[in-house]
Amino acid sequence: MNTSSDLRNNRSLDGLNFFLADVRDGLGPYLAIYLLAVHKWDPASIGLVMTLAGIAALVTQTPAGALIDRTRSKRLVVVIAALLVTAGCLVLPFIHSFTWVTVTQSLSAIAGSVFAPAIAAISLGITGPKAFTRRTGRNETWNHAGNACAALLAGGCSWLFGPIAVFYLMAFMAAASIVAVSFVDGSAIDHEVARGFDPGVQQANEQPSGVAVLLHNRPLLVFAICCGLFHLANAAMLPLVSQKLSQIDIHLATPLTSACIVAAQLVMVPVAWLVGAKADSWGRKPLLLAGFIILPLRGVLYVLSDNPYWLVGVQLLDGIGAGAFGALLPLVVKDLTQGTGRFNVSLGAISTVFGLGAALSNGLAGLVIREAGYSAAFLTLAVIAALAFVLLWLAVPETLALHAETPEQQRHDEAGDTNAHGQAEQGPVT
Repeated sequence: MNTSSDLRNNRSLDGLNFFLADVRDGLGPYLAIYLLAVHKWDPASIGLVMTLAGIAALVTQTPAGALIDRTRSKRLVVVIAALLVTAGCLVLPFIHSFTWVTVTQSLSAIAGSVFAPAIAAISLGITGPKAFTRRTGRNETWNHAGNACAALLAGGCSWLFGPIAVFYLMAFMAAASIVAVSFVDGSAIDHEVARGFDPGVQQANEQPSGVAVLLHNRPLLVFAICCGLFHLANAAMLPLVSQKLSQIDIHLATPLTSACIVAAQLVMVPVAWLVGAKADSWGRKPLLLAGFIILPLRGVLYVLSDNPYWLVGVQLLDGIGAGAFGALLPLVVKDLTQGTGRFNVSLGAISTVFGLGAALSNGLAGLVIREAGYSAAFLTLAVIAALAFVLLWLAVPETLALHAETPEQQRHDEAGDTNAHGQAEQGPVT
């Protein structure tokens, strides 16, 4: 039976995932629209700013995971990162130079790299391994709901007040995330469990290692390669759809692209819920394979018609693939690193690998379009996605059964359901 602290922690994590949803992904296309429409920047300068911010986020993913593994002030790290993102949003209307825009966006990207491992660690530290699957599904459900709501609000605010309104909206959501994380009971977080140690088992006094953990864990390394290939194939698909829509009807391109984003996020909500409800009984691998097979299917379906509504309909399948992937990623990493104390640094390392795949995706697609057209680009991405599916199928084991739960874990999880969440609530962030 849930205690009041248990309910508060669950609701606080729901709010944290909801409000951080859009903050985690950065300003992205909104920044491009603002710099182009308001400050008349050339596309090359805009692209360079976004590339530099992306590189900053990429190189800090693994250190961010290592930081979360080491620190016992996980909530404070989230607060500091959210404050940096808020400041980066609020100062944008008052700066115009390339240097300062690049600096602020790079700092925001660095700060944003801690959110995913911090949420995963706090969730694991509160629930324990046994209940982590359901909590992760719930995290992703609220994350996708937040993305859909933020996209709708951003579109409405931009229409009413101009592109600058998006910065204030994101600053508000970052500030709201600070309120949400401050209500998480810090005493309920088991920091050893949060970094992937087995509860109740004596551990060596070593600190989590760096990215080398991938090289000593073959299933984890192969899974990281699958993730990189998945994002190499996936990241460029929506931009390619947007470009095709612009060629078909420039007036419909923006609203239909927005519809793609919102509708796909809404599809991700029940998919994430399903993963949280069934991944412990069905296993991780069947759900992962279902998510991965959607991607090559999308790539092939895009070439069958140029009808804008067909393109939007096919894009909705992204809600299934990306929704399953997002909810399963921390579960598989947790399974493959259970007992090592390197859960968050491993999650950061895999995020670096798939971030690299995503960063290369648009460049690869652009080269293929220049040489052979859009259909060839979609089919190229589909082939890469099929390779990721085959590698996942043949080389990555079912991870659910890798670590049978020990009596110590069972006692920890039972205590987590009764005692840990019943501790005195802590108001201040530590």
